[in-house]
Amino acid sequence: MGHGGGGSSVGLVQSAVKAYNLRDASNWWHDVNDSPIWQDRIFHALALLYGLVAIVALVQLIRIQLRVPEYGWTTQKVFHFLNFVVNAVRAAVFIFRRQVQKLHPEIVKHILLDMPSLAFFTTYALLVLFWAEIYYQARAVSTDGLRPSFFTINAVVYVIQIAMWLILWWKPIPVLLILAKMFFAGVSLFAAVGFLLYGGRLFLMLQRFPVESKGRRKKLQEVGYVTTICFACFLVRCIMMCFNAFDKAADLDVLNHPILNFIYYLLVEILPSSLVLFILRKLPPKRGITQYHPIR
Repeated sequence: MGHGGGGSSVGLVQSAVKAYNLRDASNWWHDVNDSPIWQDRIFHALALLYGLVAIVALVQLIRIQLRVPEYGWTTQKVFHFLNFVVNAVRAAVFIFRRQVQKLHPEIVKHILLDMPSLAFFTTYALLVLFWAEIYYQARAVSTDGLRPSFFTINAVVYVIQIAMWLILWWKPIPVLLILAKMFFAGVSLFAAVGFLLYGGRLFLMLQRFPVESKGRRKKLQEVGYVTTICFACFLVRCIMMCFNAFDKAADLDVLNHPILNFIYYLLVEILPSSLVLFILRKLPPKRGITQYHPIR
């Protein structure tokens, strides 16, 4: 009997320890979230990471410009320039995150937090456009409609978003705020499908090239990695936006969710941007004196 009692006491102690540890872990999460010092530290860490990505994008843009100064704004240059702008704006917003939260009217806060996300979509949609052009050119299909489609899609996305901002400014309707987040989840899903469609097609097409093709393996890896990273990033963004819209605990637009902000922005913007900039770090080839006709 004595042993039985001893066993149950040990079990109770272990249960109590487990419960205490769980409460301790939960307390740690709440302590960090509710501490203004930790909020500022995490937001400033995000600002630093965004700043570093912005610098890398700017350096890469300057390197490309020095390598091929005779070209105007190529897709590659625009991609790096937009990456620089998105990350620099995000860095500035996170440096002044506490002040941004206090801005009035409240719509200004939403614009400052959402506008870089829209620009991020445009930046990576440009990559999809670039791949679509390569894919159709290789198949000898006309690419005339691709750029107008790219501009039309972006214009529609921006017009809908601006209309939502204007309505929210006029009358802050909670349902419209949910709709705005769901709209952005839809835009992210659209981008993910775009990467899967054109990245996947280009990858399969490159696979069919002769094995000895120069640079085939490198290009294959490049397209494969970037497709996987960008598809995952926009899919995670879509899922998180759905939670963000309906679950107060997953709200990213508040100061007291710094850990969630850190995980979210690290996964859907900082990490993908860093990896893509690293994978696409190769400069365009130097041009010989005989090759001075610009590519149309």
